[in-house]
Amino acid sequence: MASDVLRRSPLDAAHRALKARMVPFAGWEMPIQYRGIVEEVRSVRERAGVFDVSHMGRMFLSGPGALALLRRVLTYDPARVPEGQGHYNLFCNDAGGIIDDPYLYHLGPERWLVVGNAARWDIDVAWLREHALPGPALTLDDRQQTTAMLALQGPEAKTIFGALFSRELEATIPRRGCHEIELAGYKALVSRTGYTGEDGFEFVCAPEAGRKLWEALIAAGVAPCGLGARDVLRLEAALPLYGNDLTEETNPWEAGLGWCVTFDEGRAFVGRAALENARNAIQRRLACLRATERGVPRAGLPVLRAGEQVATLTSGTYSPTLEAGIGMAYLPVALAEPGTTLEIDVRGRLLPAVVVPRPFYRRG
Repeated sequence: MASDVLRRSPLDAAHRALKARMVPFAGWEMPIQYRGIVEEVRSVRERAGVFDVSHMGRMFLSGPGALALLRRVLTYDPARVPEGQGHYNLFCNDAGGIIDDPYLYHLGPERWLVVGNAARWDIDVAWLREHALPGPALTLDDRQQTTAMLALQGPEAKTIFGALFSRELEATIPRRGCHEIELAGYKALVSRTGYTGEDGFEFVCAPEAGRKLWEALIAAGVAPCGLGARDVLRLEAALPLYGNDLTEETNPWEAGLGWCVTFDEGRAFVGRAALENARNAIQRRLACLRATERGVPRAGLPVLRAGEQVATLTSGTYSPTLEAGIGMAYLPVALAEPGTTLEIDVRGRLLPAVVVPRPFYRRG
């Protein structure tokens, strides 16, 4: 950001009324927690929680040139995404390094939405504009600061959504599906997506509609949850975080994201040649580590094997769901197999850990 002034969510007053602890995050002032991270994690795993994720980037693309642009910059071919569906995706540079991991929604004929990370949004916007070649009409509409974005997540999210809207509407939105609705008199987008490892819905809407939706969810008994709980939940589900687990120095294959790279015949996209070469030259893999004794792994801590450092934790936390310390690290391929025993250096104490299958948590 060019300015040191923190941006505020349209729901800022609601967070302060609930006595949320507010912190700077990617140029925004956002709630890190309300009642406590552990309690909020358990609310989402056991029932439902609502997150304000209005800091996320939101770019609406429309016009005959939209698909061509997206096919040039995304690793997963958007031509494969049907209308009314979304798909996780990647922007990669010429060397195959990950610039960001946006989510793409196909809203309708010649209409798309790209949702990216707040910390990368200025870069994402510049990347899209840079690759928008002259040709068919194309509109890029950055609505990060003119809309709100909320996420309702948890095993009871479907029931709560149905009660607030309608069972018929809930039934028409499959996993990764998206649908436009009316919300408090405004047009809004709802999708069956999230970042917690649970079922749930995400909403992009006008600020006033976002405030009314937040109030309705809180009144329905949904727990307000901050970014602290969101980070724990996404790590339990082994979902990567840009800046920690993904950077421009990592490629999709080593990050376990090869499933969102498609080499459709005749499609040229940024990084294609490098990615074709990299998929057969993997030297390390992003692996899940679970502590076998009491202790909390943190990002940046060394990972050792037989006294020698072999990696550095990219993410780490205490998991209330598993009641254990967990983390992720890029391990040499030979050490990334489940069952491999390692140690994490926690301020001089060697914490035993074992590589476990990805993810740590999956709803049964």
